[in-house]
Amino acid sequence: MKSSLSKPRLSLAQIIHMSIGFMGIQAGFALQNGNASRILQDFGADVEHLSLFWLAAPITGMIVQPIIGHYSDRTWNGLGRRRPYILVGAILTSIALLLMPNISWFTAILPPLMVGAGMLMIMDASINVTMEPFRALVGDNLPSEQRSLGFSVQTFIIGLGAVIGSMLPYALTNYFGVSGKAVDGSVPLNVIYSFYCGAALLIITVLWTVFNTKEYSPKELASFEGVAEVQEVETDNKGFFASLREDFKQMPLTMKKLGWVQFFSWFALFTMWVYTTPAIAEHVFYLKGADKKQLFADAGNWVGVLFAVYNAVSAIYSLFLAKIASKLGRTHTHALGLAIGGISLVSMFFIRSEYLLILPMIGIGIAWGSILAMPYAILSDSLPAKKMGVYMGIFNFFITFPQIISGFFGGMIIKHLLGNQPILGLALAGACMVIAAWIVKRIKE
Repeated sequence: MKSSLSKPRLSLAQIIHMSIGFMGIQAGFALQNGNASRILQDFGADVEHLSLFWLAAPITGMIVQPIIGHYSDRTWNGLGRRRPYILVGAILTSIALLLMPNISWFTAILPPLMVGAGMLMIMDASINVTMEPFRALVGDNLPSEQRSLGFSVQTFIIGLGAVIGSMLPYALTNYFGVSGKAVDGSVPLNVIYSFYCGAALLIITVLWTVFNTKEYSPKELASFEGVAEVQEVETDNKGFFASLREDFKQMPLTMKKLGWVQFFSWFALFTMWVYTTPAIAEHVFYLKGADKKQLFADAGNWVGVLFAVYNAVSAIYSLFLAKIASKLGRTHTHALGLAIGGISLVSMFFIRSEYLLILPMIGIGIAWGSILAMPYAILSDSLPAKKMGVYMGIFNFFITFPQIISGFFGGMIIKHLLGNQPILGLALAGACMVIAAWIVKRIKE
């Protein structure tokens, strides 16, 4: 017998409070995306092996998110269900942000590249502890008709955080006079201070969410689903691996189909994050002169600006996503965004001006905004409330697995199939995104 209760609608202010911590998380994530490759290359990594270092991110995500989802589904204490994990993850991520640009502190003990890979792993494990519960909060707290809005608000806030994180190195140098000079054996000061600012923003915004968000108890959530589920919540004491195996068997069909969309989307994104800096350096900045060390640093700073542009566009686009989805449907809206992003990535091959590169960033921003919101909006209606956390964590497999594939084989593809030209890797990423658009269009909501 089903309960007649339904989740109350939340105000826009309540949804913003619930999601504001994502601003700090994404600022840290953007700092990593825009600067990890240059930090690793400053300490001796070559282009062919960059993707291997980036494997730390998807591997830790694949392990951490299902575990956090499983246990957060079963947690209830004074801070709530998801908020304890959000808070602990934020503290760990902030520590990792403070350490990442200071690899030189540890090079007397371990090789620099080993320290760099370790820092990436610690940072990504911490980000994943924080990120998964934020996704589950939208499913927990919002009725079905508000979920597109909820994920759109999250996307807008993610975009703001990413703009801040991406722009920090450029802004500190050009507006505050912090040195951006590349010195052998060290990371530029503007990058170091940017990571410090990101750590502070993360803690402040996450604390805002933790202390300004209400969560429903397990019994309240069960009452929205039906009386029978109350008993199941109380008696579900299976171990983690037994539960995970059962959850995989009962995975909703919509989730399986979305897995292919996520595979091609995130293969493209991972390739873009890893290779944009060397691609822009070789394809655009090295044409300017012979001082490749400084030109590479300049390219890294400009990539931060470009990433800020696509994140700003994603934030603006997210404001219209709910209305577009109501007109076109969620799957067609996502297909449109992915197609625009894929074409934009391919177009970068034909551009030789750093300023004209802003144009494809607009299309990539539309795709990024859709990727951050639409798959979760499509998925959430097919998930049971009591399994929202673990299925959001399992869904992360479809994000991390393509990144692992790209990490292992991306360098070989660039070197042996694409003539060691990172710019062709971006074109390949665009083709993958177009394939994802074709697949999602064939999914019935």
